[in-house]
Amino acid sequence: MNVPRLLACLASLCLVGCGSVSDAWMSGWTQSSADDRIMLVRAEPPSFGYHRLMLQARIYPDLSLFLAQRGRPGFIAEISNRGRHYLILYYLNEHQAFACRTKGASSREVEFAGPYPITAREYKTLENFRHQAERARAKN
Repeated sequence: MNVPRLLACLASLCLVGCGSVSDAWMSGWTQSSADDRIMLVRAEPPSFGYHRLMLQARIYPDLSLFLAQRGRPGFIAEISNRGRHYLILYYLNEHQAFACRTKGASSREVEFAGPYPITAREYKTLENFRHQAERARAKN
């Protein structure tokens, strides 16, 4: 095998190897940034909440199916407690929220509960968050 071909093979192996490490690091970093927060879910330009939701949908197939049926929520909240991961999915147009939790620490299965009504106060708070994000985006 010639040297350029060998280097090309090694480079491609390094890229493949680095991809999973990078993804693991990013999901860990974003997990700590997402805990106990309410995040706007906006596809264009992609918000942090959108990235978190898409990551969770890749990890949990049931969440992916749920999103395919219900659509994307306007906001999500993430909480981790005692080895379980929780997502709250806020659908503002319907004034509803759903709770989603993992069945165990290493499980890829999730349980859903809801819909729960979003109170007028919660709705107003989330709408204010949305308007703040729009104003910040317009400034940039």
